[in-house]
Amino acid sequence: MPAASDAARAVAPLCECGPVRIDSSDLPVAVTWIGEDDADPAVVLPGGACRGPEYLGDLAGLGSTRPLVVLHPRGTSRTGGLSRGWWTDAEDVAAVIDALGLEAADLVAHSAGTRLALAAATRFPARVRTMALVTPPAMWLTGSAYDGDDLVVDREDPVVAEAIRSLMEDGDGDSEEEFRETFLRQAPASYAHWTTVEQEHARVGAVSLASDAAWFQDIPEDVTQRILAAEMPPALVVGGDRDVLTGVRPVLDYAAALGAQVEMIEDCGHYPWVEQPEAFRRVLGEWLARIS
Repeated sequence: MPAASDAARAVAPLCECGPVRIDSSDLPVAVTWIGEDDADPAVVLPGGACRGPEYLGDLAGLGSTRPLVVLHPRGTSRTGGLSRGWWTDAEDVAAVIDALGLEAADLVAHSAGTRLALAAATRFPARVRTMALVTPPAMWLTGSAYDGDDLVVDREDPVVAEAIRSLMEDGDGDSEEEFRETFLRQAPASYAHWTTVEQEHARVGAVSLASDAAWFQDIPEDVTQRILAAEMPPALVVGGDRDVLTGVRPVLDYAAALGAQVEMIEDCGHYPWVEQPEAFRRVLGEWLARIS
């Protein structure tokens, strides 16, 4: 594992460091501002689905490169309610872009949030300038075969082995308590390594069975065809070469299908800003600096 101190890899809290220049009283979602630069912010879409975006921390200090506005999706504590489904919730992304006074925004999306980014780019193409799609679930879009069983992770660790078994065999649970317990039991499979840093990070950001289920409701049957037929904006796909959740080949195929640039971060699972913060900050920082 590349040398990195726990202090350097610690998860910084999601903060409101600068003025939140969104004053629309009817904005349907809460947002958090990170960074103090006067440049137009990038809009960040968390995953989960509908996991409390506190798990993003400060994205390894990415806000020092470009200010970030983090959306709190419907179904998270600060916004409340439930998602109307990620296809419909693309309207919330457009509302945030409007409230920021931007003609078009650069999106940074993680995991399940990449679906929301693709929905926004498909439904509101004039409003999305670019996308950075971080560790996206990919098989649903391309139909690629899963290759996560072949990835090198700490399978000899019994906690990791149980997490992988649970991920492949167990359901989500039938209650909110069971859903949270299952999420935590499977969390060790989400990272390339299971050190104290990853263990602490796994507990950040509330998850909800009801919110997760709502995220996937009322999705058009032909959604993949609509997305693949759309003219996508310039995009960067960032994957982890040890991401058991997504696999590697599906992510590469996903990037190819979107005509996107792809960067695979080494010795990394599903959360590159936690596991490989320097590499993540370099890759995303260069992307955002180039397009700003």
